[in-house]
Amino acid sequence: MSEKGLNSGDDSSAPIIIKRKAGGGHGGHHAGAWKIAYADFVTAMMAFFLLMWLLGSTTKGDLNGISEYFNTPLSTALTGGTRSGSATSVLEGGALALQNSKPAEANNGAGQRASRDKISVLQNSQRAEQIKQDARRLMELKSKIASLIEQNPKLNAFKDQIKIDITSEGLRIQIIDAQNRPMFNSGSSTLEPYTKDILDPIGVVLNDVPNHVSIAGHTDSQPYSGGDTGYSNWELSAERANAARRELINGGMKTDKVLMVRGLADVLPLVAGDPAAPGNRRISIVVLNQQTEEAFFRDGGRTDVSDANQAATAVDAGGNASANPSANPAPPKAP
Repeated sequence: MSEKGLNSGDDSSAPIIIKRKAGGGHGGHHAGAWKIAYADFVTAMMAFFLLMWLLGSTTKGDLNGISEYFNTPLSTALTGGTRSGSATSVLEGGALALQNSKPAEANNGAGQRASRDKISVLQNSQRAEQIKQDARRLMELKSKIASLIEQNPKLNAFKDQIKIDITSEGLRIQIIDAQNRPMFNSGSSTLEPYTKDILDPIGVVLNDVPNHVSIAGHTDSQPYSGGDTGYSNWELSAERANAARRELINGGMKTDKVLMVRGLADVLPLVAGDPAAPGNRRISIVVLNQQTEEAFFRDGGRTDVSDANQAATAVDAGGNASANPSANPAPPKAP
Protein backbone atom coordinates (compact mmCIF):
# COMPACT_ATOMS: atom_id res chain seq x y z
CA MET A 1 0.00 0.00 0.00
CA SER A 2 1.35 3.39 -0.90
CA GLU A 3 2.01 6.14 1.61
CA LYS A 4 -0.72 8.22 0.07
CA GLY A 5 -3.20 5.50 0.58
CA LEU A 6 -2.23 5.08 4.18
CA ASN A 7 -2.62 8.75 4.88
CA SER A 8 -6.04 8.82 3.27
CA GLY A 9 -7.17 5.96 5.42
CA ASP A 10 -5.97 7.65 8.66
CA ASP A 11 -7.87 10.89 7.90
CA SER A 12 -11.16 9.14 7.31
CA SER A 13 -11.04 7.22 10.59
CA ALA A 14 -10.10 10.16 12.96
CA PRO A 15 -12.96 11.16 15.42
CA ILE A 16 -14.59 14.57 15.14
CA ILE A 17 -14.60 16.44 18.52
CA ILE A 18 -17.05 19.37 19.05
CA LYS A 19 -16.41 21.65 22.07
CA ARG A 20 -19.26 23.71 23.55
CA LYS A 21 -18.93 26.46 26.21
CA ALA A 22 -21.34 25.86 29.10
CA GLY A 23 -23.94 28.64 29.41
CA GLY A 24 -22.30 30.63 26.76
CA GLY A 25 -25.54 31.14 24.85
CA HIS A 26 -27.67 32.32 27.84
CA GLY A 27 -25.25 34.32 29.99
CA GLY A 28 -25.97 37.60 28.26
CA HIS A 29 -29.76 37.24 28.57
CA HIS A 30 -29.91 36.86 32.46
CA ALA A 31 -27.03 39.06 33.38
CA GLY A 32 -29.35 41.92 34.88
CA ALA A 33 -32.03 39.83 36.68
CA TRP A 34 -30.69 40.62 40.17
CA LYS A 35 -31.17 44.31 39.55
CA ILE A 36 -34.88 43.84 39.00
CA ALA A 37 -35.23 41.85 42.23
CA TYR A 38 -33.30 44.49 44.14
CA ALA A 39 -35.45 47.25 42.72
CA ASP A 40 -38.60 45.38 43.81
CA PHE A 41 -37.16 44.99 47.30
CA VAL A 42 -36.28 48.70 47.58
CA THR A 43 -39.76 49.66 46.35
CA ALA A 44 -41.40 47.40 48.90
CA MET A 45 -39.25 48.85 51.70
CA MET A 46 -40.10 52.39 50.62
CA ALA A 47 -43.81 51.54 50.64
CA PHE A 48 -43.48 49.95 54.09
CA PHE A 49 -41.72 52.93 55.64
CA LEU A 50 -44.20 55.28 53.97
CA LEU A 51 -47.03 53.27 55.54
CA MET A 52 -45.32 53.43 58.94
CA TRP A 53 -44.94 57.20 58.60
CA LEU A 54 -48.60 57.62 57.66
CA LEU A 55 -49.76 55.50 60.59
CA GLY A 56 -47.55 57.46 62.94
CA SER A 57 -48.84 60.84 61.76
CA THR A 58 -52.54 59.89 61.61
CA THR A 59 -54.77 60.82 64.56
CA LYS A 60 -56.56 58.18 66.58
CA GLY A 61 -59.91 59.38 65.32
CA ASP A 62 -58.86 58.96 61.69
CA LEU A 63 -57.56 55.48 62.44
CA ASN A 64 -60.87 54.57 64.05
CA GLY A 65 -62.68 55.87 61.00
CA ILE A 66 -60.55 53.86 58.63
CA SER A 67 -60.98 50.78 60.81
CA GLU A 68 -64.74 51.28 60.85
CA TYR A 69 -64.82 51.58 57.11
CA PHE A 70 -63.07 48.25 56.55
CA ASN A 71 -65.09 46.56 59.31
CA THR A 72 -68.46 47.54 57.81
CA PRO A 73 -67.88 48.32 54.13
CA LEU A 74 -71.43 47.29 53.18
CA SER A 75 -73.31 49.35 55.76
CA THR A 76 -74.29 51.91 53.15
CA ALA A 77 -75.77 49.24 50.93
CA LEU A 78 -77.66 47.76 53.87
CA THR A 79 -78.91 50.95 55.51
CA GLY A 80 -79.15 53.29 52.56
CA GLY A 81 -77.59 56.68 51.98
CA THR A 82 -74.06 57.57 51.12
CA ARG A 83 -72.61 57.04 54.62
CA SER A 84 -73.36 55.10 57.76
CA GLY A 85 -74.20 58.24 59.65
CA SER A 86 -75.40 61.73 59.00
CA ALA A 87 -71.95 63.19 59.59
CA THR A 88 -69.72 64.00 56.61
CA SER A 89 -66.74 61.65 56.24
CA VAL A 90 -63.86 61.31 53.81
CA LEU A 91 -64.64 57.59 53.46
CA GLU A 92 -67.87 56.36 51.96
CA GLY A 93 -69.73 53.51 53.61
CA GLY A 94 -69.25 52.63 57.28
CA ALA A 95 -66.55 55.15 58.14
CA LEU A 96 -66.96 57.45 61.06
CA ALA A 97 -66.76 61.17 60.59
CA LEU A 98 -63.00 61.60 60.69
CA GLN A 99 -63.11 65.33 60.97
CA ASN A 100 -64.48 64.94 64.49
CA SER A 101 -60.94 64.34 65.66
CA LYS A 102 -59.39 67.23 63.75
CA PRO A 103 -58.17 70.39 65.49
CA ALA A 104 -61.03 72.42 64.06
CA GLU A 105 -63.55 70.13 65.73
CA ALA A 106 -61.53 70.23 68.94
CA ASN A 107 -61.78 73.99 68.83
CA ASN A 108 -65.52 73.69 68.26
CA GLY A 109 -65.76 71.45 71.33
CA ALA A 110 -63.93 74.03 73.41
CA GLY A 111 -66.26 76.70 72.04
CA GLN A 112 -69.29 74.64 73.01
CA ARG A 113 -67.97 74.22 76.55
CA ALA A 114 -67.38 77.94 76.76
CA SER A 115 -70.95 78.53 75.56
CA ARG A 116 -72.30 76.16 78.20
CA ASP A 117 -70.29 77.96 80.86
CA LYS A 118 -71.72 81.29 79.72
CA ILE A 119 -75.24 79.87 79.81
CA SER A 120 -74.62 78.53 83.32
CA VAL A 121 -73.34 81.91 84.49
CA LEU A 122 -76.39 83.58 82.93
CA GLN A 123 -78.75 81.13 84.60
CA ASN A 124 -77.08 81.67 87.97
CA SER A 125 -77.36 85.41 87.48
CA GLN A 126 -81.04 85.10 86.63
CA ARG A 127 -81.56 82.82 89.62
CA ALA A 128 -79.92 85.35 91.95
CA GLU A 129 -82.08 88.12 90.52
CA GLN A 130 -85.23 86.04 91.07
CA ILE A 131 -84.26 85.48 94.71
CA LYS A 132 -83.71 89.21 95.18
CA GLN A 133 -87.06 90.02 93.60
CA ASP A 134 -88.77 87.46 95.84
CA ALA A 135 -87.11 88.97 98.91
CA ARG A 136 -88.19 92.47 97.90
CA ARG A 137 -91.74 91.21 97.37
CA LEU A 138 -91.85 89.78 100.89
CA MET A 139 -90.41 92.98 102.34
CA GLU A 140 -93.13 94.96 100.59
CA LEU A 141 -95.76 92.57 101.98
CA LYS A 142 -94.30 93.04 105.45
CA SER A 143 -94.62 96.81 105.14
CA LYS A 144 -98.16 96.47 103.83
CA ILE A 145 -99.23 94.30 106.78
CA ALA A 146 -97.57 96.67 109.22
CA SER A 147 -99.50 99.56 107.67
CA LEU A 148 -102.71 97.55 107.80
CA ILE A 149 -102.23 96.92 111.51
CA GLU A 150 -101.80 100.63 112.13
CA GLN A 151 -104.81 101.64 110.00
CA ASN A 152 -107.28 98.91 110.94
CA PRO A 153 -108.80 99.64 114.38
CA LYS A 154 -109.50 95.98 115.12
CA LEU A 155 -105.96 94.96 114.26
CA ASN A 156 -104.42 97.94 115.98
CA ALA A 157 -106.06 96.91 119.23
CA PHE A 158 -104.02 93.70 119.13
CA LYS A 159 -100.79 95.02 117.60
CA ASP A 160 -98.82 93.99 120.68
CA GLN A 161 -99.85 90.39 120.01
CA ILE A 162 -98.94 90.41 116.31
CA LYS A 163 -95.25 89.89 115.56
CA ILE A 164 -93.82 90.16 112.04
CA ASP A 165 -90.29 89.23 111.05
CA ILE A 166 -88.19 87.69 108.27
CA THR A 167 -86.72 84.21 108.69
CA SER A 168 -84.82 81.90 106.37
CA GLU A 169 -88.19 80.40 105.39
CA GLY A 170 -89.83 83.71 104.48
CA LEU A 171 -92.10 86.30 106.09
CA ARG A 172 -93.42 85.12 109.45
CA ILE A 173 -96.57 86.50 111.10
CA GLN A 174 -97.17 85.35 114.66
CA ILE A 175 -100.42 85.87 116.57
CA ILE A 176 -99.56 85.42 120.22
CA ASP A 177 -101.68 84.79 123.30
CA ALA A 178 -101.73 87.32 126.10
CA GLN A 179 -102.55 86.56 129.73
CA ASN A 180 -105.98 88.14 129.52
CA ARG A 181 -106.59 87.76 125.79
CA PRO A 182 -105.96 84.21 124.58
CA MET A 183 -106.52 83.44 120.89
CA PHE A 184 -108.38 80.20 121.73
CA ASN A 185 -110.54 78.92 124.50
CA SER A 186 -108.48 77.15 127.14
CA GLY A 187 -107.57 73.61 126.04
CA SER A 188 -109.65 74.07 122.89
CA SER A 189 -109.15 74.74 119.20
CA THR A 190 -112.15 77.08 119.07
CA LEU A 191 -111.16 80.57 117.96
CA GLU A 192 -112.14 83.58 120.03
CA PRO A 193 -114.21 86.16 118.05
CA TYR A 194 -111.42 88.75 118.15
CA THR A 195 -108.98 86.17 116.75
CA LYS A 196 -111.17 85.99 113.68
CA ASP A 197 -111.01 89.78 113.41
CA ILE A 198 -107.22 89.44 113.23
CA LEU A 199 -107.03 86.56 110.78
CA ASP A 200 -109.64 87.75 108.27
CA PRO A 201 -107.89 90.93 106.98
CA ILE A 202 -104.48 89.25 107.05
CA GLY A 203 -105.82 86.44 104.87
CA VAL A 204 -106.92 88.95 102.24
CA VAL A 205 -103.52 90.69 102.13
CA LEU A 206 -101.70 87.37 101.66
CA ASN A 207 -103.31 87.11 98.22
CA ASP A 208 -101.16 90.01 97.03
CA VAL A 209 -98.16 87.71 96.56
CA PRO A 210 -97.96 84.38 94.69
CA ASN A 211 -96.05 82.71 97.53
CA HIS A 212 -97.57 79.80 99.44
CA VAL A 213 -98.01 79.83 103.20
CA SER A 214 -97.25 77.46 106.03
CA ILE A 215 -99.33 77.52 109.25
CA ALA A 216 -98.09 76.14 112.57
CA GLY A 217 -99.68 75.91 116.00
CA HIS A 218 -97.70 76.24 119.25
CA THR A 219 -98.65 75.59 122.87
CA ASP A 220 -97.02 76.20 126.21
CA SER A 221 -95.46 73.42 128.27
CA GLN A 222 -98.54 72.84 130.45
CA PRO A 223 -99.70 69.26 129.79
CA TYR A 224 -103.16 68.86 128.36
CA SER A 225 -105.65 67.87 131.04
CA GLY A 226 -107.04 65.06 128.92
CA GLY A 227 -103.65 63.50 128.36
CA ASP A 228 -104.69 60.19 129.88
CA THR A 229 -106.76 59.47 126.78
CA GLY A 230 -103.75 60.05 124.52
CA TYR A 231 -104.76 63.56 123.47
CA SER A 232 -101.86 65.94 124.02
CA ASN A 233 -100.45 69.32 123.08
CA TRP A 234 -99.41 67.83 119.76
CA GLU A 235 -102.99 67.23 118.73
CA LEU A 236 -104.12 70.53 120.24
CA SER A 237 -101.48 72.59 118.40
CA ALA A 238 -102.26 70.86 115.09
CA GLU A 239 -106.01 71.45 115.49
CA ARG A 240 -105.44 75.11 116.33
CA ALA A 241 -103.27 75.54 113.23
CA ASN A 242 -106.00 73.96 111.10
CA ALA A 243 -108.65 76.19 112.70
CA ALA A 244 -106.53 79.22 111.76
CA ARG A 245 -106.29 77.90 108.19
CA ARG A 246 -110.05 77.62 107.91
CA GLU A 247 -110.55 81.17 109.21
CA LEU A 248 -107.92 82.65 106.85
CA ILE A 249 -109.77 81.08 103.92
CA ASN A 250 -113.08 82.21 105.34
CA GLY A 251 -111.69 85.73 105.49
CA GLY A 252 -110.74 85.70 101.81
CA MET A 253 -107.42 83.91 101.39
CA LYS A 254 -107.21 81.61 98.38
CA THR A 255 -107.51 77.95 99.31
CA ASP A 256 -104.55 76.87 97.15
CA LYS A 257 -102.09 79.11 98.99
CA VAL A 258 -101.73 76.73 101.93
CA LEU A 259 -98.77 74.42 101.52
CA MET A 260 -98.55 72.97 104.99
CA VAL A 261 -100.37 72.90 108.34
CA ARG A 262 -98.50 71.50 111.33
CA GLY A 263 -98.65 71.30 115.11
CA LEU A 264 -95.42 71.82 117.04
CA ALA A 265 -96.70 71.56 120.61
CA ASP A 266 -94.20 73.23 122.98
CA VAL A 267 -90.93 72.36 121.21
CA LEU A 268 -90.29 75.97 120.10
CA PRO A 269 -91.12 78.28 122.99
CA LEU A 270 -91.12 81.96 122.12
CA VAL A 271 -90.30 82.82 125.73
CA ALA A 272 -87.32 80.53 126.08
CA GLY A 273 -86.79 81.21 129.77
CA ASP A 274 -90.38 80.37 130.68
CA PRO A 275 -91.86 77.43 128.71
CA ALA A 276 -95.18 77.80 130.55
CA ALA A 277 -95.61 81.49 129.66
CA PRO A 278 -98.81 82.45 127.78
CA GLY A 279 -96.66 84.03 125.04
CA ASN A 280 -95.57 80.59 123.93
CA ARG A 281 -99.13 79.84 122.80
CA ARG A 282 -99.39 81.22 119.29
CA ILE A 283 -100.25 80.69 115.65
CA SER A 284 -97.39 81.17 113.20
CA ILE A 285 -98.14 82.00 109.55
CA VAL A 286 -95.10 81.91 107.24
CA VAL A 287 -95.26 83.29 103.71
CA LEU A 288 -92.67 80.99 102.16
CA ASN A 289 -89.91 82.37 100.00
CA GLN A 290 -88.96 80.85 96.66
CA GLN A 291 -86.04 78.85 98.04
CA THR A 292 -88.13 77.23 100.75
CA GLU A 293 -90.91 76.31 98.35
CA GLU A 294 -88.44 74.73 95.94
CA ALA A 295 -86.78 72.82 98.77
CA PHE A 296 -90.18 71.62 99.98
CA PHE A 297 -91.12 70.09 96.61
CA ARG A 298 -87.61 68.89 95.83
CA ASP A 299 -86.93 67.19 99.15
CA GLY A 300 -90.42 65.93 99.86
CA GLY A 301 -91.50 68.31 102.57
CA ARG A 302 -88.35 69.87 104.02
CA THR A 303 -89.09 73.53 104.59
CA ASP A 304 -85.80 74.89 105.90
CA VAL A 305 -83.24 76.27 103.46
CA SER A 306 -79.76 74.80 103.51
CA ASP A 307 -78.00 78.07 104.18
CA ALA A 308 -79.68 80.70 106.34
CA ASN A 309 -77.02 83.20 105.29
CA GLN A 310 -78.36 83.03 101.72
CA ALA A 311 -81.78 84.11 102.90
CA ALA A 312 -80.28 86.89 105.01
CA THR A 313 -78.25 88.10 102.02
CA ALA A 314 -81.35 88.05 99.83
CA VAL A 315 -83.30 90.05 102.40
CA ASP A 316 -80.53 92.65 102.60
CA ALA A 317 -80.50 92.87 98.81
CA GLY A 318 -84.26 93.34 98.75
CA GLY A 319 -84.09 96.30 101.07
CA ASN A 320 -83.70 96.54 104.82
CA ALA A 321 -87.24 97.61 105.68
CA SER A 322 -88.09 98.39 109.27
CA ALA A 323 -89.83 95.72 111.27
CA ASN A 324 -93.18 95.97 112.92
CA PRO A 325 -92.79 98.11 116.04
CA SER A 326 -93.85 95.15 118.12
CA ALA A 327 -91.52 92.63 116.47
CA ASN A 328 -89.31 90.58 118.78
CA PRO A 329 -86.10 88.65 117.88
CA ALA A 330 -86.94 85.54 115.94
CA PRO A 331 -86.79 82.19 117.75
CA PRO A 332 -85.00 79.20 116.17
CA LYS A 333 -86.48 77.71 113.02
CA ALA A 334 -88.82 74.76 113.24
CA PRO A 335 -87.19 71.40 112.53
